[in-house]
Amino acid sequence: MNNSYAAQSSESLAVSKPSDKKLYKLIVASSIGNALEWFDLIAYAFFARTISTLFFPTDNETLSLLMTLVTFALSYLIRPLGAVVIGSYADKAGRKSAMLLTIWLMMAGTLLIAIMPTYETIGLLAPIGILLARLLQGFSAGGEFGSATAMLVEQYPDRKGFISSFMFASQGISGLLGAGFGLVLSATLTPEQLSDWGWRVPFIFGLLIGPIGLYIRRHIEETKEFAEKKETKVPLVELFANHKRGIFYNIGAMVLSTSVTYSIIFMPTYATKFLGLSGSIGYGGTLISYAVLTVLTPFIGNLSDKIGRTRLMMSAGGLFLCSVYPAFVLLSHNATLLMLAAVLFWLSILKAMYFGGLPALMSELFPTEVRATGMALSYNIATTVFGSFTPALLVWSISATGDLMAPSYYLIFSCCVSLVSMIAIRKHFKIR
Repeated sequence: MNNSYAAQSSESLAVSKPSDKKLYKLIVASSIGNALEWFDLIAYAFFARTISTLFFPTDNETLSLLMTLVTFALSYLIRPLGAVVIGSYADKAGRKSAMLLTIWLMMAGTLLIAIMPTYETIGLLAPIGILLARLLQGFSAGGEFGSATAMLVEQYPDRKGFISSFMFASQGISGLLGAGFGLVLSATLTPEQLSDWGWRVPFIFGLLIGPIGLYIRRHIEETKEFAEKKETKVPLVELFANHKRGIFYNIGAMVLSTSVTYSIIFMPTYATKFLGLSGSIGYGGTLISYAVLTVLTPFIGNLSDKIGRTRLMMSAGGLFLCSVYPAFVLLSHNATLLMLAAVLFWLSILKAMYFGGLPALMSELFPTEVRATGMALSYNIATTVFGSFTPALLVWSISATGDLMAPSYYLIFSCCVSLVSMIAIRKHFKIR
């Protein structure tokens, strides 16, 4: 298999471009579920220290925090299962049906977290309830990316880099909202108010996003490319029989993007616990990062349509490899808001350069009949292995060694893995 499946989408005679109005509706419909997923994820990570004292209380603050972050990570173990079940459903019943299912499941998990009584009130049922809520969200998230991205690239195949980049730009919007809530709540509420009710506010807000997403998703059309695809009885069997290489290469391509994403999510904890900065400074620095990702990512996605995805991504990876260690050296020796903002600004520019064209690249490694399953499975294996445990791993590694440079070592390793994957994709799939 030495050719790309990009031609299959681009040359499909039946595919017609949607109008601008339909295009905007499609972008919102596809990205709003991803935005809700990431908003809840970011809110949980940002308020991890507060959640740890309320639901995982111990005499050791670091142990409580680790238990909270491990719960965060365990919810990712169910993501590959969600990818298989919901991805296969999307490849059999349609992208739209799967997208409606995922947002219902995500709303249910968010509701559980928003109303869950604390350990002081119901004892062990509290952390168990939080874990169940995160597992439900993880199962939903397992099918969200593959279904929604397949919908986007199949509706607009000649600009798939641009249109699919909104899947990741929406993560930036979620980060802005999450960091904004963290900044405002930590700056305006007392620690007692934040512990009593303030931490629930972002999750209640997340519940308001869900019905909007449901309404918009009900009014989008299924893709013609999906309707005219070759019939496949069991997408998962077809995927592993003939398209295993696409799974492995996509996982490798995702490693750097995933590691950077979860390292940025970890930065408020890094800033407060290890650099001695205030919570508002940590959130403020992260706010800058997500602003960059929101604005820059669609431009990079559009650029990838013009000059090539792997070429752009490899350039970003090379810059990242050379600069991430010096960036953390500067931050660890000059722990200020200005330096934190500068480091996050630079890392976010490189991240946007790398992942702006990534969703389109991932879609090009699979044919229509297994696209949602293949993308969902590779995406969620990567986020489970290289993303979910990142915050807990970084807390443990810094606490065990006392080395504030630990995040940079992990990111350098991730960068090397993804660069090797890019070389393999160029060789075997001939994607420039």
